[in-house]
Amino acid sequence: MDRRTFAKSLALAAAHPVIASTAPVGGLTAVSGIEVGHFTDPRRPTGCTAILFRRGAVAGVDVRGAAPGTRETDLLNPLNTVQQVHAIMLAGGSAFGLDTASGAMRYLEEHGIGFRIGNQVVPIVPAAILYDLSVGDGHIRPDAAAGYAACKAASAGPVAEGSIGAGAGATIGKYFGPRSMMKSGIGTASLSIGTTGLIVSAIVAVNAVGDVVDPSSGRIVAGARKLDGSGFIDTMGSLRQGRGRGDAGTGRNTTIGVVATNAIFDKAQMTKIAQMAHDGLARAINPVHTTLDGDTLFATSTGMVKPSLDHGAIGAIAASVLSEAVLRAVKQATGVLGIPAYRDLPR
Repeated sequence: MDRRTFAKSLALAAAHPVIASTAPVGGLTAVSGIEVGHFTDPRRPTGCTAILFRRGAVAGVDVRGAAPGTRETDLLNPLNTVQQVHAIMLAGGSAFGLDTASGAMRYLEEHGIGFRIGNQVVPIVPAAILYDLSVGDGHIRPDAAAGYAACKAASAGPVAEGSIGAGAGATIGKYFGPRSMMKSGIGTASLSIGTTGLIVSAIVAVNAVGDVVDPSSGRIVAGARKLDGSGFIDTMGSLRQGRGRGDAGTGRNTTIGVVATNAIFDKAQMTKIAQMAHDGLARAINPVHTTLDGDTLFATSTGMVKPSLDHGAIGAIAASVLSEAVLRAVKQATGVLGIPAYRDLPR
């Protein structure tokens, strides 16, 4: 994108600022050193979410779905040189949405944030995307200007949830086709661990082919609906009876997110935490990590507290916090274009 086109796109973003929904007291930014900003496109349900680490953060990643869309994940391998990231972008728009990371790089470079090589600053911005092109006009996708706008909107305050940012076009329950699906969104949660000073937090954009389940009860919260309005199809129950997948479509899903802690860990330990955090998706989404999803989780450490628990314990806690964030993502979502959300269901 040339500078003139970028400036035009940025003007569109500025003319339609993000309108935040009610935010929780705790969320990803409960971990000090993290800022979060959303951009939601006013022309159709899509957008992106920027997670900024102005002082840098150690990060790992784990990809479990078979249809991922990512950027800079190889760099997070513990064997590789760069030790910190400066932002992570989560975006809609399928592979087109990876362009949002370019906007984040431009923003960070302007603020002198990045990996220093001589007199140059190179911001390190891994990214992951989800597929939302079938919700509205799929030719409208978040771009570099959207990523820049999300960074500009970032703050350390409470994080807005629901049908906003990367979760604007997110849907769930698609194993039996789009007519049965429900609206989802982005959610966040956090946990302070006793009196240790340790905090674990998470943010997740839930765009799964499966149903969302409350881990405490095993009951479906939102997912594939029966067309007669009598309740949920129960995707796993149907699969156990030999019913096929219908019209789910390969790669039209994907749940993406970030877990964070203020504990001091290295890249290898954060990679393990990212792996363990996927247990949270498995508890709250069923089925998950399918050939139809590209599920990707990043794990980050701002490195401010000497941990009283090892990284295995933090990984277990991260999975629990992530499950809560998944539930919040669907419960805070708003129905759009005839796609109902949790709050539209009869109680």
